[in-house]
Amino acid sequence: MPYEVRFSKIAFKDVQELTPRLRKKLRALIEGQLAHNPYVGKRLVGDLAGFYSLRLSFKDRIVYSVDEAQKIIYIHRTRTHYGE
Repeated sequence: MPYEVRFSKIAFKDVQELTPRLRKKLRALIEGQLAHNPYVGKRLVGDLAGFYSLRLSFKDRIVYSVDEAQKIIYIHRTRTHYGE
């Protein structure tokens, strides 16, 4: 059974700023990979320990966490990590 996916307010705002092509790619990544295997992303360390990152484009990443008990993926950001 696939995981439920929820967006934070900031991530929802990030999605609105993505190009239509990247929004389509985001949807495909969530439905095709992430919802079925949330551990496909890279495990983050340091200040972001407990979070995972999945590449959306050359500069944009999906940053998310997983609640295994409730089978929910929380998407926290869907934008660049380069400060732009």
